[in-house]
Amino acid sequence: MAKETSVEKKAATSKSIKKILISQAKPESERSPYFDLARKYKVDLHFHPLIELVSIPAKEFRKTKIEIATYSAVIFTSKNAIDHFFRTCDELKVNVSQETKYFCITESVALYLQKFIMYRKRKVFFGSDGSNKKLFDVLNKHKSTERFLYVCSENQQDNEIVNWLKDHSCTFDLAYMYRSVSSDLKVVFDKNDFDVICLFTPSGLRSLYENKPKFVQNGTAICAFGSNTCKAVEEAGLTLHIKVPSPQTPSMIAGLDLYLSQLTKKK
Repeated sequence: MAKETSVEKKAATSKSIKKILISQAKPESERSPYFDLARKYKVDLHFHPLIELVSIPAKEFRKTKIEIATYSAVIFTSKNAIDHFFRTCDELKVNVSQETKYFCITESVALYLQKFIMYRKRKVFFGSDGSNKKLFDVLNKHKSTERFLYVCSENQQDNEIVNWLKDHSCTFDLAYMYRSVSSDLKVVFDKNDFDVICLFTPSGLRSLYENKPKFVQNGTAICAFGSNTCKAVEEAGLTLHIKVPSPQTPSMIAGLDLYLSQLTKKK
């Protein structure tokens, strides 16, 4: 079992870090901190989403009998969840009340709501450091008065959040509005040996093995975002080198920065 530290003290490998796989889409802005990181440590970043999100059509969602307008609060743990929530509302012609409360995992996710609502006039809450614990602190203040709708992927919901809602007797339902499928990246893995692989979901780890069935860690540093992803990495018998978010590493970029800086000091 790997130690549950945010950044492992030992270097993943004695060789220099050259190629890092970020299993998300490439940032549109050249001002992204990812590119600052690449320049700072002279590493090549390869952006390839390991999973693709597929919409669950409103016609299929309607079969769940969930009446969106009857919920007083919505929980979002990603920008994708926000996109699919408002897409589903549009398809179902649901008008979301201005009194609806929104609980988000991070401030970044919360600010993304501006794409769909008048942010300053709505009740929006978010955790202070991106961790589930801080989100729970916010939810705890409203658990007795709200009816929560947790918008998530059909095969990717955060069990820690679900268990917390159950354990604290919250009134809630899961709203599956999209699902994840593995991307076909066999050619990418055939052509590249990555020194670091950054995973953001358990589905991403599953996709890694589907694309590279004979994957052996063999010194490759594994970075994981979120408690479920970290747990999946450890259960797969892999060594986890960077665990985020944490007070010291609130984001994947912060985790990579700290890890690479520690390797640099060892040279």
